[in-house]
Amino acid sequence: MKRAVLLLLLFLLPILDPNPYHTEILSTAALYALLALGLNIIVGFVGLLHLGYAAFFAVGAYTYALLNLHLGWPFWVGLPVSGLVAGAAAVLLGLPAIRVRGDYLAIVTLGFGEIVRVVVTNLEDWTGGPNGLMGIAHPSAGPLRFGVEARPYYWLLLVLAAVTAWACARLRRSRIGFAWLAVKEDELAAGCLGVDAIRMKLLALALGGCVAGLAGCVFAAKQGTVTPDTFDFIQSMMILAMVILGGLGSVAGAVCGAVILSVAPELLREFAAYRMLLFGLLMIVLMRVRPQGLFGSR
Repeated sequence: MKRAVLLLLLFLLPILDPNPYHTEILSTAALYALLALGLNIIVGFVGLLHLGYAAFFAVGAYTYALLNLHLGWPFWVGLPVSGLVAGAAAVLLGLPAIRVRGDYLAIVTLGFGEIVRVVVTNLEDWTGGPNGLMGIAHPSAGPLRFGVEARPYYWLLLVLAAVTAWACARLRRSRIGFAWLAVKEDELAAGCLGVDAIRMKLLALALGGCVAGLAGCVFAAKQGTVTPDTFDFIQSMMILAMVILGGLGSVAGAVCGAVILSVAPELLREFAAYRMLLFGLLMIVLMRVRPQGLFGSR
């Protein structure tokens, strides 16, 4: 009941506060919440340190952009396809790298993220190169067209984030969730108990990549353009910081971490010269006080 009331309140926020600037911040927070939930499956549930998550975000965005510009596919058809393509890309990354662990896996995923960015930068005939792709169609549902206003995108992202959070919570309490936890705690012991660690890791990568692909599709439709510099290493680090701040493995923590780290820079905008300094100090204090994250367990 409390969750339903909270979801209803979040849904009504743009109506109670119609300020376009505030609605834009809310839509950005909802987008990052969706991305943090996807990365939390990989890092929080299974314990795979992934430093190139923005690559799946880029795959989803460019998939919809190419399908829409070259084949004329509408948003609602491109949305699931973008998620599936990003999930498939995550599996293709996982196949050669899944046996690598710890810091070595982090280096591999970091390299993959940079490779994707460099590839979309250099394939000018397909991706537009550094200038990106422009003229991407906004979503429409019959006579209703989203346009450039942030409010409908916020509602769409809120629904996607709510469904993803519900699915993550159900998965965490399922047999798959317990298998993920076993692999995260002790992969060797999990294998002795009959858990296929490789399969569980690939499943987590596929689901996490699929969520990032959905977010990328909505992002491309909302912006109307995509450029390679949007999906750089800093973007991956920001999403990872959101997951760590909220608490690894916590669904509510991933959402709260995303909201805090996406809204805090806007709240500190008046201190433009010291904004990033204050932002960094805030992160250091929180990590010293709650090293396990806001919603994490020791």
